[in-house]
Amino acid sequence: MTSIQDCCGRRSWLKAGAGTGAAVLMAGIGLRTEDAQAASLSQAQRDALTPDQIIEMMKRGNQRFRSGKTTQHDYLAQKRSSASGQFPAAVILSCIDSRAPAEIILDMGIGDTFNARIAGNIANKDLMGSLEFACAAAGAKVVLVMGHTACGAIKGAIDNVQLGNLTGLLDTIKPAVAATTYAGERTSKNAAFVDAVARTNVQQTIDTLRSGSPTLSDLEKKGQIKIVGSMYDLSNGAVTFLG
Repeated sequence: MTSIQDCCGRRSWLKAGAGTGAAVLMAGIGLRTEDAQAASLSQAQRDALTPDQIIEMMKRGNQRFRSGKTTQHDYLAQKRSSASGQFPAAVILSCIDSRAPAEIILDMGIGDTFNARIAGNIANKDLMGSLEFACAAAGAKVVLVMGHTACGAIKGAIDNVQLGNLTGLLDTIKPAVAATTYAGERTSKNAAFVDAVARTNVQQTIDTLRSGSPTLSDLEKKGQIKIVGSMYDLSNGAVTFLG
């Protein structure tokens, strides 16, 4: 049963577009509200959202993060409301970098997103399987691939680093190095080149998802999900959505 506190928290979305219906549909998501009492997404709320609405919520969440006015999440309430079932709106494939925690950067709460993290935000079969579960089985509507500036994995691929199992992971990134058009110094010491390769790598990861997962590709073609890329800037906290 929905509590009075939960209802009050969800009303904060109404002011974003009273009378449009969309505001009602967006109510309750932790990408979302300024009310500390809001609980996790219900299935009905998640199912009523469109991929574009979810992406807009992510953008607003990042704006709150950058301004220092993030939601005062009641994580215990979110834990309680999601314990019997989860209905995340999105799945985020991002890097393991400790400075780039997607949930905090996008001001999200427990139960809002699935989160897959791997050095260099690459996609392999295991990760694609996880994303297929998130979307085809669990109903997530957005796949967000998030790269970031000053990425160590990108630098390692540029420098041809050899280190145990990391070697094979970096080999996955190397095609992005070769595919990046850049007129300046093409070394890991050039921050601009590193970031340019990181953006190329995000797009190549998206291409891998579309070509390597018929499941995700079919869902996207049907308009049931959107696969989008982004870059997180470590210096200013901004998430830029690509393409």
